[in-house]
Amino acid sequence: MSGGGLLVAGTTSDAGKSVVTAGICRWLVRQGVKVAPFKAQNMSLNSFVTREGAEIGRAQAMQAQACRVEPAALMNPVLLKPGSDRSSQVVLMGRPVGEMSARGYHGGRQERLLGTVLECLAELRGTYDAVICEGAGSPAEINLRRTDIVNMGIARNARLPVLVVGDIDRGGVFASFFGTVALLSREDQELVAGFLVNKFRGDVSLLEPGLEMLHGLTGRRTYGVLPYRHGLGIDEEDGLRVSLRGSVRESEVSSPVGEDILRVAVCAVPLMSNFTDVDALAAEPGVVVRFVDRAEELADADLVVVPGTRGTVRALEWLRERGLADALARRAVEGRPVLGICGGFQILGEHIEDEVESRVGRVDGLGLLPVRVRFAREKTLTRPVGEALGEPVEGYEIHHGVADVVGGEPFLDGCRVGQTWGTHWHGSLESDGFRRAFLREVAAAAGRRFVPAPDTSFAALREEQLDRLGDLIEQHADTDALWRLIESGAPQGLPFIPPGAPV
Repeated sequence: MSGGGLLVAGTTSDAGKSVVTAGICRWLVRQGVKVAPFKAQNMSLNSFVTREGAEIGRAQAMQAQACRVEPAALMNPVLLKPGSDRSSQVVLMGRPVGEMSARGYHGGRQERLLGTVLECLAELRGTYDAVICEGAGSPAEINLRRTDIVNMGIARNARLPVLVVGDIDRGGVFASFFGTVALLSREDQELVAGFLVNKFRGDVSLLEPGLEMLHGLTGRRTYGVLPYRHGLGIDEEDGLRVSLRGSVRESEVSSPVGEDILRVAVCAVPLMSNFTDVDALAAEPGVVVRFVDRAEELADADLVVVPGTRGTVRALEWLRERGLADALARRAVEGRPVLGICGGFQILGEHIEDEVESRVGRVDGLGLLPVRVRFAREKTLTRPVGEALGEPVEGYEIHHGVADVVGGEPFLDGCRVGQTWGTHWHGSLESDGFRRAFLREVAAAAGRRFVPAPDTSFAALREEQLDRLGDLIEQHADTDALWRLIESGAPQGLPFIPPGAPV
């Protein structure tokens, strides 16, 4: 017998689908339900490597953690990694199968993947009591409905009830809810059970008349109103737990243990990938993380991070155009800390030979590390473990670039020269002992009286965040009705709203 299921759709991108899905998963697992996440097709530059060496969206890895299960390729069979405005690398069942334009993908390839997607979902439903699926964008993208495999396309084929999430903090949530349903066909509308309001600030009683009117207009109920909470956008596809201040996005900072705070500047390179690498730094008391795009913004930084990117050569050109390359070179000469991760590591090397990603051939790197990079067609997808600075470290690798390290002091799979460090290992800073040792080195080089907190556990903080998401669902959603929906399947007898129906 197949397990229960639910599709969490959204009125827009970034309505909160990822975190709501994770919250429902954590609530269910705390009730003793064996649950798994699923997203048929994900477009994201934030990805993760499973234990079997498959690449999936980082959000689905986070949702698997919410379910207390190991992430697997089944949970995200199709991953699209943008390489430009018009093309993406297609990752199928955890392995890259080529680059494709948006027109080519939606023109036929996507439909052919529907069978694979449905097989993965069926296997999960045969293994788990419930599978909570996340949609993408909006289910009312009528121009893409014919080839849809992630929203109503999969809901209709798998007979999944649909819960539509709307971000009320953006405004216009009632119009978004009504318009989303009204634009769907009769067959798709039959699957939409109701709504969930996300990010509400204020007195819920003031919202209730609108929810009653929405029910009258659509025949569909609202399953809950989730209050606005800071710091819950964990491992989202393109989100970041930082606030916008001009051109600088800056994390919140808690009181330091020592006398000083530590300032980290992350170069916001084009096609930035796995910027979640610096989440562990931002979680440290007394560490403030900023995403910057101007050379002068590096001046007061104690550490500069050059992060991963899906366009290494393009990011290298961007750094030069903006004067950031020269600023990084000055830092290296002055012995001020710089850390390159994955594509950022490759950029810091002597040269790059790329006939795969940009296909421009050989280009000079910044020359700050004795490393020569050649792009291979086969992608490296591994979960390495090792030791650095006297501490155990775990990470994961996702890259086409093969680095030949010809000097310097060994550092994980890369090297360091003075205070310039480079590695392909994503996630290494989540290893608590290593992170503290690294920050002590950075503080000493920067002349800061900064002391890492002795007891910060990134894994424990992540668990606390997931529990907070579960609490939101448990405390602010009608969980009895939600469980009946998950257990019983697609709703029946809901009224049809003709497109353009008068209010």
